[in-house]
Amino acid sequence: MTAVAHRTTPAPTATAPAPRAAAPAAPGPRPALAPLLGLVCAALATVVWSGSFVTARGLHDSVPPVQHAFWRWVIALLAVAPFGARQAWRQRALIRRHGRYVLITSLLGVAVYNTLVNQAGLTTPAATMGMIMAASPVLMAVFERLGGARLGARRATGLLLACAGVTLLVGGGADFSSGALWMLAAASCFAGYSALLRRRPAGLGGTAFLFTTFLVGTVLLLPAQAVSVTVQGSFHPAPGTVLPLLYVGVASSALAFFAWNKAIALIGATRAGIVYYLQPVCVALLSWAVLGEHTGRARLLCMALILAGVVLGAGSRR
Repeated sequence: MTAVAHRTTPAPTATAPAPRAAAPAAPGPRPALAPLLGLVCAALATVVWSGSFVTARGLHDSVPPVQHAFWRWVIALLAVAPFGARQAWRQRALIRRHGRYVLITSLLGVAVYNTLVNQAGLTTPAATMGMIMAASPVLMAVFERLGGARLGARRATGLLLACAGVTLLVGGGADFSSGALWMLAAASCFAGYSALLRRRPAGLGGTAFLFTTFLVGTVLLLPAQAVSVTVQGSFHPAPGTVLPLLYVGVASSALAFFAWNKAIALIGATRAGIVYYLQPVCVALLSWAVLGEHTGRARLLCMALILAGVVLGAGSRR
């Protein structure tokens, strides 16, 4: 009698469920590339904005300052609307909850700042406007320091070096007039706007923020626009007025503000403000090329000092 060996089939063991794939992280720059991208965005905004000072000076006798600002933001609003209007509508509850913040940033960065720049352009050369506007990074650093941010020795040294270049540049022949006071007020508004960008509500998208501030700023300008048209009359639309307005509306507003806001988010207002010291250099070169404004050897030496401060202060701290 043969014994039959029965092989027992082991009962299937319960297998652990495969781990769920982690949700992909939100797209964004790598940590190592974020400072570089921030500097590039700050430089792009600074170069593009330099053209707006030349435009403000070039249109001083054909487009009233308030109308210049109003149509600039109307054009900018139309340029941003395809990208930001829907996002702003989806985030309308968040925008309403932070309505005071949106109102202040719209007032400083949109309605008041550019109107003051255009007013200064009535009597002040573009190169001088750019030099005075270069004081705003100092105010940005002050505002950030009051907010608790630390500057660091290298960044503070670069800030002082670039500030010295601006001071020598202004002291070496800048023509101060009533427009200088308008530009100092504009620099204060822009510095306050830049410092506030670091406090942008979490979850509020960049294009939604731009669209909302452009919209609110344009609405805030409506009363002044009505008064300007009534008292001064409307400007005559022509290629010499429409094309510069398209530039400041699309490039200097939609593109440059998006790049600047991105730079603030990546590297902070103080560090971006040091790159902003490039503006008097760019404005002087553009005003010489476009408007024929003179740039002497002493100014070129001061610009080299500004560039050295930018390179020193904008570098990353180890």
